[in-house]
Formats: sequence, C-alpha cells, structure tokens
Amino acid sequence: MTELLKNREYKKEALKALLLRIHEGEDVNKLKEDFRQVLSGISPLEIPIIEQELVKEGISAKDIAKMCDLHVELFREAVKGTDELEERDLPDGHPLKTLYLENKEIMKDAEMLNLYARTLATTKNERMREEILGVLEEIASNLRKVGFTHYNREEMLTFPYIERRGLTAIATVLWTKHDEIRFMTKRFAELLRKRNEMSWEEFAEKVKEKAGELSFALSDMVFRENNIYYPTLNALLTDGEWKAIRQQEDGIGYYKVSPPEWDSDTEALHPWEIESELSVEQLLGLPKEVQQVLKGQPLEFDKTVLKREGDINLGTGFVSVNELKAIFEVLPVDITFIDKDDRVRFFSPGERIFARTPSILGRPVQLCHPPKSVHIVNKILKAFKEGRKSEAMFWLKMGPKHVYIKYMPLFDGEGNYMGTLEMTMDIAGYKRIEGEKMLLDWRD
Repeated sequence: MTELLKNREYKKEALKALLLRIHEGEDVNKLKEDFRQVLSGISPLEIPIIEQELVKEGISAKDIAKMCDLHVELFREAVKGTDELEERDLPDGHPLKTLYLENKEIMKDAEMLNLYARTLATTKNERMREEILGVLEEIASNLRKVGFTHYNREEMLTFPYIERRGLTAIATVLWTKHDEIRFMTKRFAELLRKRNEMSWEEFAEKVKEKAGELSFALSDMVFRENNIYYPTLNALLTDGEWKAIRQQEDGIGYYKVSPPEWDSDTEALHPWEIESELSVEQLLGLPKEVQQVLKGQPLEFDKTVLKREGDINLGTGFVSVNELKAIFEVLPVDITFIDKDDRVRFFSPGERIFARTPSILGRPVQLCHPPKSVHIVNKILKAFKEGRKSEAMFWLKMGPKHVYIKYMPLFDGEGNYMGTLEMTMDIAGYKRIEGEKMLLDWRD
C-alpha cells in the first residue's frame, strides 16, 4: 500500500509540473510525449481521484480539461477496438444505457457534420452548395440540443450523486468541457448565417475548420464519457439512485432516443439521502483499482442534512416557515390565493401593486372588487371550476407602472379544484430589457 501511495503521489506531482507549464503558456502539443509517459501508467479509474487532489491544490479546471484532452487521446489508442460492455449488459430504459445510446447518435451527427463541411469546401455547383448548407444547418440545430438534453441530464441528475461522494473535480472538469462544446456549437450555427459577409472561399474554409473542431470536441467527449465517466457511475451508483434519476429524466428530455420505462424493486434514492460512508458491500462492489485508491485517499463525503426539524416539505424542497416568508418578501410579484370557497386565504408580503391588509383574510373575493366587475370575477371563477379555462390575463397602465395580472386555477393530484391564484407584477422595467446580460457579466 505504501508503494502504491508513493507511486500515485509521484504521478500527481508529475502532472502538476506539466500542468504548470501549460498554465505558463507552453504549447500543449509539445508536451504530449511528456504527458504520454506519465498518463500511460494511470488507470482511468484513478483519474477522478487525482483530478480531485489537483483541484484541491489550486489547479484550475480549465488546465485539467486540457490534460484530459491528451489523456483521452492516449487512452483511445490503448483501448481502440474494445467493446463497451456496460451498455450491452444494461437493461433497456436504464438511464446509463440511455446515455450510451445518445452518445452513438452524437457521434453519428459529429461525423456527418465533418463530412458535409468538407464536401461543401470542394463543391462548385450552386444548387448542391445550397443543399449542403441546409443539411449543415439542420445538423447544427440538432447538436445544440445536446447541451439542453444529454449534457443537462448529466449535470442536473448524475453530478449531484458523485459530488455528494466528494468527487467534485469530475463534475467541474466535465461541466467545463460541456460549456466549451455548447459555445462551439452556438458559434458554428452563427457562422452558417454569415455566408453573405465574406467570399465563398473564405466562408467554406471557415465552415470546414470550425466543423472539424466541433466534431473532434464532440467525439472526444463521447469517448471520455463512455470510457471514464460512465464506468465510474456504474461502479458507484445503486439501483435506487438510478431509479430516482429515471423518474426525473423525462422532464429534461433526450437526444434522439426515446427510452422505455425502467424500474427497480428498491426505493428511489436522491443525493441527499445517500449514506455518508461507503458500506462494506459497496466498497467490495467497486473495481479493484478504485478500492486501492480509496484506501489511500478516502473521499470527503458531503454530509449536509437537507431536511431539518420543523421544515415544510414542499415536494421540490424543504424550507422553514421563516425562509418561506423571506422568499415571498423578495419575489418581484404580488401573489394572492383564493380558496375553493372563493375566500381570500393568503397574500404575499413584500412587493405590492394593489393594497392588501390582513383584514381581507377570510373575505369573499367578490367583495374585494368594485360591484361593476363582480360579474366578470364570477364568470372567471366558474370557468376555472368547470375546467374550461386555465388562465385569465389582463394588463393596464398605472402611472409609470405597466401592470400585468394573471389568474390561474389550482387543482390537486386528483383534479379537484383547490382555488385560484392571482399573480400581479410591474413589467415596465422588463419591457425595456434589450440584448443579453450573462452571469459572468456581473460585477460587485
């Protein structure tokens, strides 16, 4: 064991030295042979642990991502021609099998993108050029959905499980690569719309170049996931965790696949419900390489307890009464709830468009409106109760404010009418918004 730890420490220090040279601006390609010597002795199952240690010691996710590019290339050479046994052994509808199947579709589209872009560069016929551009636009449009579906499911559904186990570096590095591909895909789609802004020769050459880069990035990610990330998930996640993931997948969507239903006999397990320690059974079920690494470097589990005493279970989370009040205080909307008997049960604190006082609680909603409009209120409520309408919207000017009002009926899980929610907000400021302001644009 001591020799194993010394060996892994040596590998880590060697990688740190190489990553420092990358960070200082040295050409990655010139360091390829140096990386090859170090990476050739690292098992794919050791990568998550070493990445985690590097992140803890201050190495940036971007620099680690550059190293991963090289490792994927070298690992591809080592496993070229092997089959993905995990996919074959998984039942239809299992979330991990769905990820594998999506990657096959992504690879097909990445290869077609590169093929059509190269064909475009050598095509002289005007009509054929137009046809090829149409195909490229369709492929680019499809590939943008990879980020909304495939990557998004990994980030929202699988990352929390490995993060809870302490493997935050894997998630950080993969998310960095996902965002790079999202950016490349968006820019490629924009490039296809600029054919009238440059000569045809320049345009076709740029399309070929950028398509090649995007195709390579997509195929590299497929390889990284199939041979590094998915085996890690397969080793760590239980049927209960996969069941919870399967229950949520449909809400995000899929890339060109339609998985059938899949279930297991176990209870669905969410990340916050995972035991804070690996059981003996779980440890013995891990690949031997991971077992050896974990003995020398135990993972730091996230042991945060989500549900506290006194919390309200809202179905999508747990909050205290005070937290719930604070949430309503800062919402930029004015909310009023009318129960099934048309009586005012609740109004939100904080921002108000129309005056509300505790004295209206329990009051029939009809008495909260001018007599001339009560018949309209009754018509709306009747339509809601009968299921004929799902909303009623109005807007009006009040000085500098542009007030938007929306009524929505509420129903329980069995379709029984529970009441109506009134939502009011001043949209004047929102109507003036132009362009984009991203999270990265924020300044303190």
